[in-house]
Amino acid sequence: MSADSKGLQINIMGREFRVACAENEQKGLLEAVDYLNSKMQDVKERSKVIGTERVAIMAALNIAHEFLSMKVGGNFDVAETKRRIQRMETSIDQAMAEQTKLF
Repeated sequence: MSADSKGLQINIMGREFRVACAENEQKGLLEAVDYLNSKMQDVKERSKVIGTERVAIMAALNIAHEFLSMKVGGNFDVAETKRRIQRMETSIDQAMAEQTKLF
């Protein structure tokens, strides 16, 4: 996997892809690639699914199920909570940057 001005070169199940990705998001994208490869490999090994497209669809279904299972009773949404924490961290960072200008 490599990065250049035209995007990030990734490998999923032995196939090369070039994807646009901001430099500050590359680490997360590479983690997602590793996770997807792992899920696809699990589907391939544990089932009789044949063909990369079918393996990808089954892996996507498994990942979607995991994501939806993260929502806990009482409409508590883990993903939304993480987004809110990220927004709070950004606000704090901005406030702190303004304070350093005072000194």
